[in-house]
Amino acid sequence: MKAIIAVPATLALVYRAYSHNSLTPLGILTAALTAAAHAVHPWNLPFVLLCVFFLAGTRVTKIKADVKAGLTLSSQGSGGGEGPRTHVQVLANSLMASILSLLHAYQLRLRRDAIVAHGEVPEGSFCYSWGGDLLVVGIIANYAAVCADTFSSELGILSRSSPRLITSFTLRKVPRGTNGGVTIWGLVAGLIGSMIIVAASLVFLPLCGEDTKGKVGGGDTWTISQKATLAWGLCIWGALGSVLDSFLGGWLQKSVRDVRSGKIVEGDGGVRVLSAEPEQSHERHDKAMADAKARLLHGEGSQAVEKQSTGSANSSSTQDPYDPMDKHRSSHFGDLKPTRVTESGFDLLDNNDVNFLMAFTMSIGGMVLAGWYWGVPLENILKA
Repeated sequence: MKAIIAVPATLALVYRAYSHNSLTPLGILTAALTAAAHAVHPWNLPFVLLCVFFLAGTRVTKIKADVKAGLTLSSQGSGGGEGPRTHVQVLANSLMASILSLLHAYQLRLRRDAIVAHGEVPEGSFCYSWGGDLLVVGIIANYAAVCADTFSSELGILSRSSPRLITSFTLRKVPRGTNGGVTIWGLVAGLIGSMIIVAASLVFLPLCGEDTKGKVGGGDTWTISQKATLAWGLCIWGALGSVLDSFLGGWLQKSVRDVRSGKIVEGDGGVRVLSAEPEQSHERHDKAMADAKARLLHGEGSQAVEKQSTGSANSSSTQDPYDPMDKHRSSHFGDLKPTRVTESGFDLLDNNDVNFLMAFTMSIGGMVLAGWYWGVPLENILKA
């Protein structure tokens, strides 16, 4: 990409991120470096896709932000909603595309050197031909998937219907914001996000045409059928990225629910949220009481557990202390029940890990699928 375009465009993105508080300071620096990695590519496509994803993603994040803030809770105790994105979140969405963009720029340079330095005619083309470079498919697939996931998450939570856990055999209803929770509107929104990226790709992808046919580094002209196949294939593949993210999040990422409000607790910057199970809370409480009594009794009863009273005075203990209909309920902070419990998922990955794993899988998977359909061996992925 020409520097006269890339530099002002990057500065404009940095200013917008700063003025709209879309990114943290370190996130802005990471985004600028990511933009530079995309701008190294001789085509405008990678940089444009980065810009489209950033602008579209930040836009849908702001849609009914006040409503979304009331649907979940922050791990810091305030209302939920998406705050400024961190450098880790930037890398989770764009690192794979940055690597593929740099690799394809290197591939195009090998072709140029083969012609200029050695006078050889490369097998590949400088324009994009049918059955062309698989790395380009990986770049588009990455942004189609992460944009679909962003649209699905930010707009799906506003659906009138309750989300259902995609990893549950019964598709049980879960609170809004639960990892793995999906709605029809969320899936449609994901397809829309994928289509936006693919539409931008078709506009800025230098497809081979009549002007390149027969020239060195040129290719055959695309037919309408070939363009439609590429477009719809990438749209559907990108939308499937949001579905994959739901499966990964439902399985590998723990969703924490606040017992008192019934809302999902979100970690700032996509980090893990701590929770405690009821059994663990009771065990710690009983053990602490036993240890305290042991110290008072000079070591006696170190294994003792205080017997709970069962008199009529405590008959209300059988009631749910978190029942919102009980006007006389007392507040509890771990004495009877933990305030945060696990709604679903295993605590193996955080949200950023899931996003990167999804982007990586969809990029590599898109290249493998395109290579199979076009009959292009994967070992030719960097061949000039």
